[in-house]
Amino acid sequence: METPLTTDSACTEAWADALEAYSEASKAPLDRLVKEYTHSYFLTAGECDPESRLPMPLIVSRLIEVATEHANSWGVGYARLKQDGQAWVLSRVSVEMKRYPHVNEDYAITTWVESYNRHFSERNFSITDGRGEEIGTAKSIWMVIDTRQRVLCDISKLSYISRNVSDRRSPMGPVPRLQPVTGGRCLPYTFGYIDIDANRHVNSVSYVKILMNQLPLEHYDAHELRRLDIAYIKECLCGSTVDIRFDDRDPLDISAEIVCGDVAHCRARLCFSEE
Repeated sequence: METPLTTDSACTEAWADALEAYSEASKAPLDRLVKEYTHSYFLTAGECDPESRLPMPLIVSRLIEVATEHANSWGVGYARLKQDGQAWVLSRVSVEMKRYPHVNEDYAITTWVESYNRHFSERNFSITDGRGEEIGTAKSIWMVIDTRQRVLCDISKLSYISRNVSDRRSPMGPVPRLQPVTGGRCLPYTFGYIDIDANRHVNSVSYVKILMNQLPLEHYDAHELRRLDIAYIKECLCGSTVDIRFDDRDPLDISAEIVCGDVAHCRARLCFSEE
């Protein structure tokens, strides 16, 4: 979510308790706190898109998975934060692919934290093929929220982050701020059971699937998705009916927005190249 919450002193006491609980992880030897984390994968036929490639929704899912595993290795993953009523939340993500892994191909995703401030952590990714060649990059913005009071928490106080910021830099530019969609077409959509995750709101990957489904198969046969930018602004819930504003008048540069009433919940940009 991009700007869904405001800070509030009411969460100070709960957050202080969480900081104390995380202190053991922050005292761990530096050689146990890995600044870069890599997970290797093998692309099966059942995971492929119609072009026998790694699909973008699965890439986003893998990015979240690897980020979670890295946080877990520091002792501050989803399960640990949940005990204290906090959660990591994905705000924005950008993915840029030079080429996609194909069926029966090995690939790996490496992640690291490049920077952080009071409310946001910038986590980057490198996607490599079986030969170790970089074929894609990604950037993401994360924050921690107090799930009971729905306010942002100050992550600058987590010493483990400052000790683990990597000197590695991504070749990608900053994650962009996406603008409202003012043209194109508008289609209704109602979120159902399969769109919802364990937090009982729409899963981050579901937005990607829904937006990509607005284009026909023929578009993907003729074009390759080179870059995805997506901003999660406000949670959507099961049963919510929204409008998908989809401007595909330029087939190589498409803007999209998911709106409920007058409130934007998600914005995205999809950039294609011709095959």
